[in-house]
Amino acid sequence: MTLHEMVALAAQHKASDIHIEPGLRLTFRVVGELRPAGDAISAAQAGELAREAVGDDSWDDYQARGSFDLARTIAGVRCRINALRSMRGHGLAIRLLPALQPDLETLNLHPDLRQLVQREHGLILISGPTGCGKSSTLAALLNEINQRQARHIVTIEQPIEYSLRPALSFIRQREVGRDTPSFEQALLDALREDPDVIMLGELREPSCMRLALNAAETGHLVLATVHSANVNEALQRLVLAFPAEIQASIAAQLADSLAAVICQRLRYRPELDLRIPECEILIATSSVRNNIRQSEWFKLGRPMETGASEGMWTWDRYRTWVEARRDWYRAPPPASAGEPEAEPVPPRSAEPRRVARVAQRAKAALAKSVPAIAPSAPAEGVLEIIPPEAELADILSELENSTARRRKK
Repeated sequence: MTLHEMVALAAQHKASDIHIEPGLRLTFRVVGELRPAGDAISAAQAGELAREAVGDDSWDDYQARGSFDLARTIAGVRCRINALRSMRGHGLAIRLLPALQPDLETLNLHPDLRQLVQREHGLILISGPTGCGKSSTLAALLNEINQRQARHIVTIEQPIEYSLRPALSFIRQREVGRDTPSFEQALLDALREDPDVIMLGELREPSCMRLALNAAETGHLVLATVHSANVNEALQRLVLAFPAEIQASIAAQLADSLAAVICQRLRYRPELDLRIPECEILIATSSVRNNIRQSEWFKLGRPMETGASEGMWTWDRYRTWVEARRDWYRAPPPASAGEPEAEPVPPRSAEPRRVARVAQRAKAALAKSVPAIAPSAPAEGVLEIIPPEAELADILSELENSTARRRKK
């Protein structure tokens, strides 16, 4: 089975991930559960699949590092791929991304999230466990800006998962490893590129976190993801990433620059056959900022319980909204594996349309001024008048034949 066939099969069964490992069966993750399929994959086959995914140009880099991240379209599906070496040989972890440009509606998220990106500056964190849809939510928020505001958006990702199509905004997307050596360098570059919005695929290193806080403080809207189980843990993890002697100053800087934190997880609803995101949302009010400044993380739950009017959500209240909702977006079914992908239709030129309009006017004029005549052989050197119901092709053909007869004469 080729990589193309594997991805097509995964899309057909609504799988979110594909796992390939030598000696083990091909495994899909469907609605959060692992499901093996087929026979065990040999080491040689896994190596061929890894080389097909990585490509000859990047194979040497993969061999040197032992892993490689990339994003590409396979079988019509946008995929995020991690190629790796393990004790068994070459392996692949492939995440299948939604085919559509994500927005709050297609992701079945609450429309209140749209208010978060109306801010001019500040730090917005999207958190949650692995595989909960953080990248999709991040892309949806950027699309909300793109569709409604004329702003300069710079994204820094590894790899680029969603290719954003500019609407009102001016969008630059940079991939770490291909376009820039590191998140830190790309963020330093972005601060000199006149951005309004900066998106970071993930906050990993303290140096990158510090630069993100500085950017949010200096008038930019910064969106980034972190791994955590809840809002409190996301903020605490960011502060504790720094040495103990500067954690107090980092907490103060975070309190001043924070705009909001979204923590999300996916819950499968069998009656809908959908995985629905559930969110916990914290808005940086004055009381929240004070708690962060004092590193009183355990007190952040209270503002979320009482801050519904300010756009805050607890897990329980958000779940109540989910259970009351009835209009869910459902992605269209994927095309079958054997079905060829449709080729894009080239734009029609204005010239054929102009010729068609001229022909229609000519035919209308003929209908008014010339009566229809019975077909007969035309006399030598005489142009036959075509009946008005004739097609343009017939008229042009007769003109060519008449010209040819005159040339022979």
